[in-house]
Amino acid sequence: MWALLSLAIGSFGIGMTEFTMMGLLPDIAAELLPQAWAANQEDAIAQAGWLISLYALGVVVGAPTIAGSVARFPRHRVMIGLSLALTVFTALTVIAPSFGLVGASRFLAGLPHGAYFGIGALVAAEVLGPGKRAKGVAFVLTGLTLANVVGVPFGTFLGQQFGWRSAFAVVTGIFALTTVAIFFFVPRSPGQPGRTLRAELGVFRIPQVWFALATGAIGFGGFFAVYSYVAPLVTDVAGSPTWVVPLVLVVVGVGMTVGNIIGGHLADLNLRRTLLWGMALMAVVLAVLALTAGWIIALFATLLGMGLVSSALSPAIQTRLMDVSGDNQSIAAALNHSALNIGNSLGAFLGGIVIAAGLGYAAPAWVGVLLALAGLAIAVLAYRMQDRSRGGAAAESHRHIEPLPFD
Repeated sequence: MWALLSLAIGSFGIGMTEFTMMGLLPDIAAELLPQAWAANQEDAIAQAGWLISLYALGVVVGAPTIAGSVARFPRHRVMIGLSLALTVFTALTVIAPSFGLVGASRFLAGLPHGAYFGIGALVAAEVLGPGKRAKGVAFVLTGLTLANVVGVPFGTFLGQQFGWRSAFAVVTGIFALTTVAIFFFVPRSPGQPGRTLRAELGVFRIPQVWFALATGAIGFGGFFAVYSYVAPLVTDVAGSPTWVVPLVLVVVGVGMTVGNIIGGHLADLNLRRTLLWGMALMAVVLAVLALTAGWIIALFATLLGMGLVSSALSPAIQTRLMDVSGDNQSIAAALNHSALNIGNSLGAFLGGIVIAAGLGYAAPAWVGVLLALAGLAIAVLAYRMQDRSRGGAAAESHRHIEPLPFD
């Protein structure tokens, strides 16, 4: 239990470092982009959104390369190294003096993210035992979802009161605590001796892996198109004061926490239905959000639903990747976070485009609807191709039921 708690503390810190940025975009834009802020606040906030995209890009780059490179090493040592890297790179965000250097630090901080979750999920699965893979994934993700209930609202409030850098100073301390906890409590576990980065990258030769990655990257982009700009959505569209933003983040976090628990259970029961229905519900929720964002009560309700559905999808997407990856479990578990952070970058980028085009802060929700529907279409296509492949294999087996001469 202490081992799982140690891993969850780290995922709590990752949740804070990734999502607190979204609630503090106006504060960051005002400090780091003063000229753009004075000229046009919408453009400045959209430009500050690149910090979200740079972190996501770091996750996309780091997840496969780091997870594939360290697959042969003992997993507890790898986890110590990853948490230490998160500590150092987040500290750089606190002290970086300019927008460019903050962007560089965010990219570096994103590099260990995917490998931490991916290898941590494998460790959790070992601790919990066979038949509970999705539950193991969900447990590691519990820290991330709880961060959205407690950590992100607290970090947002702290950043609004004492400067946005104070929030990342707290995150640095959480990662330092994680490093110590993993050192003492995560049991020693072997890696996969003989596994190389080249062997692990063989996972990209599997077509279903690409479908699973595209489902997560595009479908999950709908969540981030909205969540990246949640602060101005609350203040400018719903007309609420800034102190309401942390409360909204709490509600999203509650939805994510509940959704994560439900999603892990549903994915173990029926992975296909969880994935397909989840994507469809995401599109519906975002459409309702776009239509009702001007009313703060409706915004609370739809953001709660958005958090619940999106978090229920995460264990399903990761389990799907592990199912179709063959022997490449380490890199497959990490690739889920590459996919989700491509969605993070894509959602933030497209949301910023429609805002900069003058369509308003509610417009990213319609972008989210389109992305969720695209993710659903990809998932349906993937399952149809899988079913046809299995049907063809079964028919071939039936036609050649007689023993071959060398059997």
